[in-house]
Amino acid sequence: MYRKNVTRIVQDIVLDGERPAKQLAAEIGKPYSTLLREVNPFDKNAKLGVETLLQIMKLTKNVAPLTFMAQEMGYALVPVTKAARAELSFCSVQGGEVRAKAAG
Repeated sequence: MYRKNVTRIVQDIVLDGERPAKQLAAEIGKPYSTLLREVNPFDKNAKLGVETLLQIMKLTKNVAPLTFMAQEMGYALVPVTKAARAELSFCSVQGGEVRAKAAG
């Protein structure tokens, strides 16, 4: 058995998700072959960018890669309501830690 990693999780979403991979590629604005290379954990010459990852998660409504990354870093991912999300803004602070604060 293989150990899961972010790229493998994204590959599973792209290849086995409800939305066909060709449709997902078109919605993201990438050629199908490029998207498949970027989500292939064995292709060392193509990398999945964070903006593409975000698009994939938004379009598929699947946050498994984000959940995995949070767990790997010792955090838990907790969703917020749409109303609460509108009241939050995010700012970087020293040390790379990101904190949410009320907008205003």
